[in-house]
Amino acid sequence: MSSVKSSNLGYPRIGEKREWKKALEQFWAGKLEKGIFLQEIEALRLAHLKKQRDAGIELIPVGDFSLYDHVLDTAVMFGLVPKRFEYDGGPVSLETYFDIARGTKGAVASTMTKWFNTNYHYIVPELEECTPSLVENRPLQFYKEAKEKLNINGKPVILGPVTFVKLSKGYKKSEFKEVVEQFVPLYATILAELQAEGVEWVQIDEPILSTTLSKEDLALYTEVYQTLKEAAPNVKVILQTYFDSVDHYKEVVSLPVEGIGLDFVHDRGENLTALNKYGFPTDKVLAAGVIDGRNIWRENLDEQLLTLSEIEEAVSKDHLILQPSSSLLHVPVTVKNEETIDPVLKNALSFADEKLKEITLLTKAVQQGKESIEEINVSKQAIQALNGSSFRNHQDVQKELKQLHSYKAARQAPFDVRQRVQQEAFQLPLLPTTTIGSFPQTKEVRKERLKWRKGELSDEAYEAYINEEIKKWIEIQEDIDLDVLVHGEFERTDMVEYFGEKLGGFQFTKFGWVQSYGSRCVKPPLIYGDVSYEQAMTIKETVYAQSLTNKPVKGMLTGPITILNWSFVRDDIPRYDVANQIALALRKEVEALESQGISMIQVDEPALREGLPLKRENWDSYLNAAVYAFKLATVSVQNETQIHTHMCYSEFEEIIDAIKALDADVISIETSKSHGELIYAFEKHTYNQGIGLGVYDIHSPRVPKLEELQRNIDRALQVLDPALFWINPDCGLKTRGISETVEALKVMVESAKQTRQNLLQNV
Repeated sequence: MSSVKSSNLGYPRIGEKREWKKALEQFWAGKLEKGIFLQEIEALRLAHLKKQRDAGIELIPVGDFSLYDHVLDTAVMFGLVPKRFEYDGGPVSLETYFDIARGTKGAVASTMTKWFNTNYHYIVPELEECTPSLVENRPLQFYKEAKEKLNINGKPVILGPVTFVKLSKGYKKSEFKEVVEQFVPLYATILAELQAEGVEWVQIDEPILSTTLSKEDLALYTEVYQTLKEAAPNVKVILQTYFDSVDHYKEVVSLPVEGIGLDFVHDRGENLTALNKYGFPTDKVLAAGVIDGRNIWRENLDEQLLTLSEIEEAVSKDHLILQPSSSLLHVPVTVKNEETIDPVLKNALSFADEKLKEITLLTKAVQQGKESIEEINVSKQAIQALNGSSFRNHQDVQKELKQLHSYKAARQAPFDVRQRVQQEAFQLPLLPTTTIGSFPQTKEVRKERLKWRKGELSDEAYEAYINEEIKKWIEIQEDIDLDVLVHGEFERTDMVEYFGEKLGGFQFTKFGWVQSYGSRCVKPPLIYGDVSYEQAMTIKETVYAQSLTNKPVKGMLTGPITILNWSFVRDDIPRYDVANQIALALRKEVEALESQGISMIQVDEPALREGLPLKRENWDSYLNAAVYAFKLATVSVQNETQIHTHMCYSEFEEIIDAIKALDADVISIETSKSHGELIYAFEKHTYNQGIGLGVYDIHSPRVPKLEELQRNIDRALQVLDPALFWINPDCGLKTRGISETVEALKVMVESAKQTRQNLLQNV
């Protein structure tokens, strides 16, 4: 390299206005022919590459684009298709690819879980009974496409072998090294074929390097990358880490690759400290992640240049690449379409396209000196204007934070006392059945909400429509014979967005979508100011639903840590201060629900585990803060009021002490999509409060069979007390169709009744 270069690690797939999502869903629905679908997707993929080139990015990633998930892409590249999908070798068809992710009538989908501590979900590769082979070189295909159609000499992006196997399942821990070694020759072939095509740079993502690793893991990295170097000596490999610092800095920067990618944003300063202490190899390139790839705030370029000046003391400009801290997959596409946001806030925002510009500006400033870059002062002034605004200086909220010590953070009585009082009040049967909260949001529901938002439907007419939906689904739930009902959440667009729209300190975008899983896109709110309680948020719909039935109706709230983790959070104050601001606001809503006679209140924390720091030594501080915020929001209720919570995809065993500390009366946890594996945690740990293990997977359109649910329930009851066990789906039913929802719940209730009868007969 002659001088510092600009690079990107990955670009959002979804398109400025979710063109990707729309094409996928039309194809799945049979409304878009396969050939046309692939043409539309190719056009979108090429447009993304061109946009990066036009922004001035020199090392443009190729192969980061996906039709569903990049981990699934890696699995099918190696022919890793679970046997239940009847794959017979060769390149995996598009239909089989989607079947793995979404399931079929006869085969459950592969497990889905969170990508490190983000809100992105990946499909977990299943390695049991599979022998990997290279059935297609996907990085080579994408490289050739970019070269031939846009004359872009791209940088292929590949998920590294160690991380890929770490994220997979279907082998014993003692077999880890042996399993990795099965993949190394396949990666070697990929690189050799890229080398033959003339590829210069390859980005191999190994985010596992930013977690807590053993000495054996580090030794394995050396072996793996030495083999890969020998297979393709002319390919320059950037070993890319992100989301945190690397603990074993000296060992990592000594690995046999040409470049090391480090995150200088989410490393808490540790990567920079190690760089200053130990220096950097003169024969390697440092790919410095200096623009935040996970948040949406404009960078103070002046401060980033100070960081870069420190970096330059250890790394010469001709051995330096500037880039985001991670793939831009985790942020929206562009700020330009956000026409209604207050200018003070909008000027302080930076989405994917703006981050590309920030990268090129920093690159130019390093090359030519910051005096030549006018935008450096502009960025500084924009940030100062937001920090000095009334949005971030709410006196009442700041006063409450200073008085946190005065708020009670424990329930009035221990669980066993509360359980007796609540059972007497509710008179629920053994193995009570319920749902997690939401029911199908049909096109009609979304259409009416859009008309209301556009002013085409009056408040009164919209409320009447929502009440009709609530009434209909209360009747459906009673017909199905569920024991505890919900109002269905038809008024809510998203479990975080809905609350953010009613709380102070939040801003919502029009096109600020990011991919969560598959075609599921979410629009995270921007927590840009002090969070304040402005109005009742759930009272009207919940009280109306309760008036329609004698069965209990749960009040439904989203918990403080989930709102925090599923939002783009201001970065000018400590993150946990923001969590406590949210908790104090939710506490007021919980108390308001209770005062209106709602005595079951579910405060969901599906994102609790995903916020865990990557390194275990940092877990306690996070979990303690999370537990405190949940209790701050929930513990002021009476003993008779039953607090529920829900968690998704939690590796329960790892955080069981924290979950116990929440002191919820009932928790529900996903277990069906992990094929019951979560239940093993209860064989090692006792959980003696109410618990519902989701007994069927709501992410698949298939209706579960009675025997499947029966197996899940029976398996759980081997280790759980029936008196504490609830039966429910594994998540909300918002994305499902009406008929499949009703049929699946009928099967669930029938399985509960059969099990209940068997238990009572055996007493």
